[in-house]
Amino acid sequence: MAEDNSNMTYISYNHMHKLCQQSATKLREANKMPDIIVAISGGGLIPARMLRTFLKKENGGKNVPIQAIGLSLYEDLSTSEFKQVIGKEVVKTQWLDLNIINEKFGSLLGKKILIVDEVDDTRTTLAYALEELEKEVKLAKKQECSEIETEFSVFVLYNKMKPKKKELPDYIMNQGRYIVASEVSDSWLCFPYDSIDIDLHTKKATEQGNI
Repeated sequence: MAEDNSNMTYISYNHMHKLCQQSATKLREANKMPDIIVAISGGGLIPARMLRTFLKKENGGKNVPIQAIGLSLYEDLSTSEFKQVIGKEVVKTQWLDLNIINEKFGSLLGKKILIVDEVDDTRTTLAYALEELEKEVKLAKKQECSEIETEFSVFVLYNKMKPKKKELPDYIMNQGRYIVASEVSDSWLCFPYDSIDIDLHTKKATEQGNI
């Protein structure tokens, strides 16, 4: 039986790349250039790396460090290439090494931190990531007896236009700190790094105009 592609949106590497380039310009113009990028793996790793290329050019040649955190919400229960189901809770599989961050980049306090993921679906993972990072900053402020503020922002390549299970704080949503490269319908987003046949994937993305 042929796979039903009617509710699948195919995304090409080119499309992601161009969105990151456009978004870097928007970040600069909004004075949201980050000091540190926190990528939510695995979906956030590729857009974070693409984004850094253009942030470097916008920032006079300086690389923005990328730190990865592992948060899992999806549980793979199918043999189909794209079919997954959304889990009920976030599982923390990898976290920041604050000792290394403090040694190499200085404290998180006073930094502009950009959390990056590929898609805002239910918003559960993004909300969890922000909450946990806020806890780290609160603890650092207490340990250092400091009132220095840390500025968090969130960047996603695609926001699905659908009701969310979690909300982000008002200071994110109402102060220009929620940056979306593209608003999309509530379809299943098929990313190129999930594809087995990249040529077929790119063909489908081109036919849908996502190239």
